[in-house]
Order: sequence, then C-alpha cells, then structure tokens
Amino acid sequence: MLTSIEIKNYKSAQDLKLNLGRVNVFIGENGSGKSNILEAIGLASAASAYKLDNEFLSSRGIRVTSADLMKSCFEANQSSDPITLTVFFDRLKNDEWTKYILTNDLKAYSKWECEIESNTLEIDSDDPISEFNSYFKELLSFQKKRDTLKIHGSIDDKGLEKEIKQSRNVMQNYLVKLRKSQEKNNFANNYVIYSPENSALRNFYKEGQIEPLGINGEGLLKLLKVLHETDPEVFSIIEEKLKLFGWFESIKVPTSLSNDDDKIEIKDRHINKVFDQRSANEGFLFVLFYTALFVSTDTPSIFAIDNIDASLNPKLCTKIIKDISELAKRFDKQVLLTTHNPAILDGLDLNDREQKLFVVNRSKVGATRCKEISIENKPKSASDEPLKMSEAFLRGYLGGLPKSF
Repeated sequence: MLTSIEIKNYKSAQDLKLNLGRVNVFIGENGSGKSNILEAIGLASAASAYKLDNEFLSSRGIRVTSADLMKSCFEANQSSDPITLTVFFDRLKNDEWTKYILTNDLKAYSKWECEIESNTLEIDSDDPISEFNSYFKELLSFQKKRDTLKIHGSIDDKGLEKEIKQSRNVMQNYLVKLRKSQEKNNFANNYVIYSPENSALRNFYKEGQIEPLGINGEGLLKLLKVLHETDPEVFSIIEEKLKLFGWFESIKVPTSLSNDDDKIEIKDRHINKVFDQRSANEGFLFVLFYTALFVSTDTPSIFAIDNIDASLNPKLCTKIIKDISELAKRFDKQVLLTTHNPAILDGLDLNDREQKLFVVNRSKVGATRCKEISIENKPKSASDEPLKMSEAFLRGYLGGLPKSF
C-alpha cells in the first residue's frame, strides 16, 4: 500500500507531501488541484513502469498536455526544473523511498526522460523464484548436515550453526525484497484514474484501451461475466450491494463470454418485466461499476476515482463511501477519491486511521495545498457538540469553498 507521496513541480502541485490511508477523499473548490494529485501518482506509476509516452498516460486517466504545462508555472524559470515524485510504500515507517525525476527539454516532439533514485532493497535477478529456491535448498542442506552430526554425537560444530543462521537471515531478507518488489510492480502496472461515463456503462460494445476496466467504465459486462462464471460468491456481493436501491430485485448476466450477447437483465420488484442496462437508472450503473471494481482480483490494487459522487443521491453518497471502505479493506484495495458532494464526507469514519479526508485549496500564489482533517481537529459546534462533516464543510469550517463570491 502506498503510504505517502511527495510531489514537486507537477502542474499546480508545486511542493506537496501527503500521508495516505486505504481510502482517501479529496474535496475542494473547482480548480484547486484535486485531480492533479491523482495524476501525479499516476505519473509516478508510469515512470516506475518506464512508460511515459502520451498514449500510456492518457489510457491511465492522466490529462496530457504540452510538457511546459505539465510543470508548475508559478515562477519564470520554473519550467526548467524537473518534476520530482517520491513514493513511500513501507506500512510501518517511511524510511524507504523511490524518487522519480522527470525531465523534458520542451522541444517539439520531445519525450519525457526519467531518472530513478531509491534506497529500497532491489532484486537484481531475472528469476527471483529460482534464486529463492537455491537459498532454500542451501538451508536444507545445512540442516540435514547438522542432523547427521547430532546422530553421531558431534554437534559442537559452532561453525555449522553459524552457517544455518546466516542462511536463514538471507532467506528472510530476500522474502522482504520480494514483497517490496511485488508492491512496486503492482503500483507500476495497475494504477488507473477512473472517471466512469454514462455512455460507456450503457453501451457495452465499447472497449477501452486497458483491461479489465477502461477509465470510463468500458469492459464492465465482460468483468461481470467473468465474476459470475469464476467466483459466484464474489458476484453475490455485487448483488447484495445493489440492494441499496429499494426497487432492485435481481440482475442476470449472460453466461457466454462472447461479445454477441451484450446485455444484462435487471429485475424491478415492482414490475413484471425485465429491462437491460440501456433503461437502467444512471446511479445504479455507477454503483454496479464501483462494486465490481472493488471486488475483482483482476482490477488494480491501487487506483483513483474522479468525482465519486457523480449521479448519486446525497444519502446514497454517504452509504457508498461506507461500503467502499468496507470492500477496500476486505479485498485489499487502496483508493483515492475526489468529490464535490459534502454528503460523501458523512460516510467517512475518521476514527479509522485507514480512512482519510483532505481539503484542497490554493495558496496566494496559486499552488495546491492539502489539509488533512483528522478526528483530533474535526470541527465542533459552538456548543461543543459534534458536527456532521457535511454541515461543517458547508459552514466553511473545513475550508475548500470558493472565496471569490
């Protein structure tokens, strides 16, 4: 899990550090830089995969523009400074980091170049599993030799015990490196900024550039088919979450994985006929997409959703954040969410350290700033009574509201 990120010189994020949780919500006025934060993480992910071409960045939900506008422009000479993104993965302490330094000479058709600095343990082997197996066999060999010596009553060989201890330490360190390498690979290959669109969710024939789900929701039908076929228990979770809609009775997906059958059947408990996704409520399709995204093992482990509140009733917004937090923990996902709907905030449990709220605004010079709202600094009413977070936001206690009118 990504525990923190430092962003320097990327669009409006001139110098920013964030300590992240499992579920992270960003709220603030239009243009404050919420999406820029999501993109900066996406840019670091692309850099770690050595894929900084425009096609790859766009397919991951990053708004690509000319190189000079990808950098902060608050000072005259700032366009020559690199974009610097530092990510931390250690759950317990932020003492291991990887820094991505991105440069571009700003000439026509120039490509981004990246220099990587890191103090994390790296695996140099092309076949880490075979290398681990060799360490394991070596340890077994030492232990077998020790057992033989014990049988013959000559186990006072301290040198052999030392060899066994060293071999065990090597294996433990290698396991740590494997775990960290896997975390980085997941981050590099998977991070996507989703922004589902009504048209993509209604017309299943559209295909995205990435699988299983495109940034606008493409590929949802195929993912539902796969889940229904391979993991009925997980599919039943989707059905259960859709009962948030009082009219919903059941959903049926085609059994064939072919593209010929491109409809799902939805049953309204108040009427006798079924209908497909083209007639479904827009909010229903968004919740269907979000739930499938969180429960599938094929979707990214770290991702973002821009405007999570789109098309959702305010009370449903509150409930969907509670459900997302539960599913994220259950299926080991980490998510960053932007919103403009204060009702989203009421779904957060700030007593849970894995749920975080950030209020985003701009400084006097225009740079993006983030303030974390924790349980300790959560506003209270004048009578010292707890306030709903939505009410505190609308009253201006949290910040993040326009000041120009």
